[in-house]
Amino acid sequence: MPIYRQIIDQIKYQIATGTLKEHQQMPSVRQLANQLAVNQNTILKVYNQLCQEKILQVARGSGTFVAGNAQTLRKAEMKEIVTKTLRTATVQAVHFGLEVQELHELLDKEYRGMKQQEKKNTE
Repeated sequence: MPIYRQIIDQIKYQIATGTLKEHQQMPSVRQLANQLAVNQNTILKVYNQLCQEKILQVARGSGTFVAGNAQTLRKAEMKEIVTKTLRTATVQAVHFGLEVQELHELLDKEYRGMKQQEKKNTE
């Protein structure tokens, strides 16, 4: 999986679990690139993609922030984003020879784990 996709997924995961909160400022492109030891253009691509998905928002002169995504993403947009991710996971599962029940179990395990992490972060 390309590095920019891995970074996008990690940011989405951190938002979903509450590690990154709504309206929290993100590191600058330069800071995050240095922290992750990747090219600044990679981070710029990540931020641009997440802004297009309305997960991040740019405040000119102030930086990039986590959007209030629960309010800004319509249900259809959310489903579309999740569908793309699930399609990629399904291709990998088929490639590795996993049965559909195994895929369901993996999804269920990840979902429950994320909900537990989210609960811990809000306590």
